[in-house]
Amino acid sequence: MRQPKQQRAVETRESILHAAAELFDEMGYAAAGINRILERAGATAGSLYFHFESKEGLARAVMSRQSDRILPLLESEGLQRLVDITLLWSRQLQTDVVLRAGVRLTTEAGVLGMGGADKPYAAWAQVMEECLQSARELGELQAGVDPWQVAEHVVAACTGMQLLSEAASTDRADLLHRTQRMWQLLLPGIAVPATVVRLDLDPRRAEALERAEPVSG
Repeated sequence: MRQPKQQRAVETRESILHAAAELFDEMGYAAAGINRILERAGATAGSLYFHFESKEGLARAVMSRQSDRILPLLESEGLQRLVDITLLWSRQLQTDVVLRAGVRLTTEAGVLGMGGADKPYAAWAQVMEECLQSARELGELQAGVDPWQVAEHVVAACTGMQLLSEAASTDRADLLHRTQRMWQLLLPGIAVPATVVRLDLDPRRAEALERAEPVSG
């Protein structure tokens, strides 16, 4: 039975995006040529340009997928959700090529002169600010804590940690422990004591979250 045309188009788009992610992850944006992407995907140039206006457009599509690889797996709220985002992100950077490529492209975008290079960082900061706003409503934050400032700080800290981890260890093997230490240092300054002692920072939590089925809707 032939697949519906719309389904085939979706599968073609995903195949091209995944092939591009593999190559962006392996060799970076500049070296991952269109012909290599087409060969890896088993696709035609026509199909690529039907779904993506350019190589840069394809790279932006990979970058925009970052939160989609994380958020559907989470059900927690408030500060635990914020912690879980960073733990799962740290874990998935070792196992998820689309996320890893998105992070690499995000760090390369400014150097390559792509417009809007700060957008992926801002998108993550917005996600994290929402967690912190929820935490404030739940009474988890200390008085005077600014959710946006904390969100931007966490984005910056995670960006630096993953770069250092990539340089210092194989496949970012120590990133989960670096993330745990970040929260051990940061939480006493932003969360009320009862919340600090309740939050689960164990790196093993990330593996359990990774095995979870995505939440529909």
